[in-house]
Amino acid sequence: MTETATPQRKPALSIESLSVSFATDAGPVRAVSNVSYEVYPGEVLAIVGESGSGKSVSSRTAIGLLPETASVRGLVTLGTEKVTSMSDKQLTALRGGAISMVFQEPGRALDPLFTIGFQLGEALRAHSEMTRKAAKVRAVELLRMVGLPDPEQRVDFYPHQLSGGQKQRVMIAIAISCEPKVIIADEPTTALDVTVQAEILELLRDLRDRIGSAIVLITHNMGVVADLADRVVVMRDGKVVEQAGVDELFSAPKADYTRKLLAAVPHLGAARVEHGAAQVDTTADPVLEVCDLVVEFPGPLGRAPFRAVDEVNLVMRPGETIGLVGESGSGKSTIGRCVAALQRPSSGVVRIRGQDIAKLSQRQLRPIRRRFGFVFQDPASSLNPRLTVGECVAEPLIVHRAGSPAEIRARVRHMLDDVQLPAGAERRYPHELSGGQRQRASLARALVLDPDLLVADEPTSALDVSVQAAVLELFGTLQRECGWACLFISHDLAVVDQLADRIVVLRGGAVVEEGDRDGILRHPQQEYTRRLVAAVPVPDPAEQRRRRAAAAGLFTGAGA
Repeated sequence: MTETATPQRKPALSIESLSVSFATDAGPVRAVSNVSYEVYPGEVLAIVGESGSGKSVSSRTAIGLLPETASVRGLVTLGTEKVTSMSDKQLTALRGGAISMVFQEPGRALDPLFTIGFQLGEALRAHSEMTRKAAKVRAVELLRMVGLPDPEQRVDFYPHQLSGGQKQRVMIAIAISCEPKVIIADEPTTALDVTVQAEILELLRDLRDRIGSAIVLITHNMGVVADLADRVVVMRDGKVVEQAGVDELFSAPKADYTRKLLAAVPHLGAARVEHGAAQVDTTADPVLEVCDLVVEFPGPLGRAPFRAVDEVNLVMRPGETIGLVGESGSGKSTIGRCVAALQRPSSGVVRIRGQDIAKLSQRQLRPIRRRFGFVFQDPASSLNPRLTVGECVAEPLIVHRAGSPAEIRARVRHMLDDVQLPAGAERRYPHELSGGQRQRASLARALVLDPDLLVADEPTSALDVSVQAAVLELFGTLQRECGWACLFISHDLAVVDQLADRIVVLRGGAVVEEGDRDGILRHPQQEYTRRLVAAVPVPDPAEQRRRRAAAAGLFTGAGA
């Protein structure tokens, strides 16, 4: 926690009475309305709210990254400079120097055609007279500062040669390269593993203390807010609903919306979603059996193949939910794809209702595919944009010839009602739905054939907390009514805690530990599992400070 702001201190960034609208074919759309806040040197200000609340738009105004269709009213002041009256040339000189930004998706923000050292060097040379040689030396220093392993070698790597956490470290290195007065971090930890997320948060905390920058943290993860923020601005529908210190906001929120937002946040150890059978029948015939599963991918020329899954065994009963957890590269998604017959294993057995699907041809698999559904992490890319939502949900029924056209239409309407999509949703296209609505449509498509098994791969990671809570509640209701088993793949242990009966912990493709939910999350036996659990930020600043202090000895390196 930094020093509390006082009237004598001058804000590093001040936003006053800001309103932003966008010109569209249907007329202007107001995104931000009369928003005011400020952030002081050495302070972390978190801006939270659901998608469409205006949190990113208001902050991007400070760095001049709005499209030409935007109309801006109000005043944005960076130190003593009035940003809203600057020309494009002046804004270009400002970006990366006095103010910088860490983007949500580093894979898209980094240029795949250039090495990370070149991209860091360009950022440095844009604001100084530094030579290319000196810029590369400084790039190595910055990569070391953000905890990238072997910076002398990796400075010549291309972005695709780095993991997600490593790319995010590079983005932070670029953002701090010219020691800006303000850093805007837009969802800097979304989709990162809990251990990588903990390291990124510790890095941002250390950089704040080391270079004294003000940090504007845009996020929907209230655990991250509790862990890092000094003050919080809550936004809804383009307006500020509440501003308060982080401890005050979590302990005594004043606005009804803030209370609802905090109530929707999954908390490790809190009440779980009611789902499945009251008690899983361990004597029932298994829905899924995975025996000695091995998946290997060819290595580079002259090198041994890479083993992504190493002799994994699983058994799942009707109505049971198994949480599959671990860091990126642990083999979670590869196992899920093998179970759903989207990936052929190198060896081993995958049985669905007693039938081994591992070595069946695509033609032999076709009638069996109706026994399992798959919910992908990103419904926007898994739903066909050229089909209406109704056509997307109907597609499995048509492929498997499961009824007449009238029966298929009735079944689709019934499923859309089950997942609580509004009337008329079947006539809309995926891009016309919100993120939560698209995930509901994806769930309807996965369940339309009444499968025995559902594989859900990170189905809620990119959703707002309130939308996530609604989807998880819906998930539990449908499982309770239909009785399917579920392999739930996630890096969010608080969500797994809500849903899973049993948990399997993976590392490097192998099972590290498995057991019932309480045993794994409350009394883990393995050091790796303890490290995973300790890394989960909880939405309580006081508790999170205690957890961070207790976890300090468990994190000994940055190699994410």
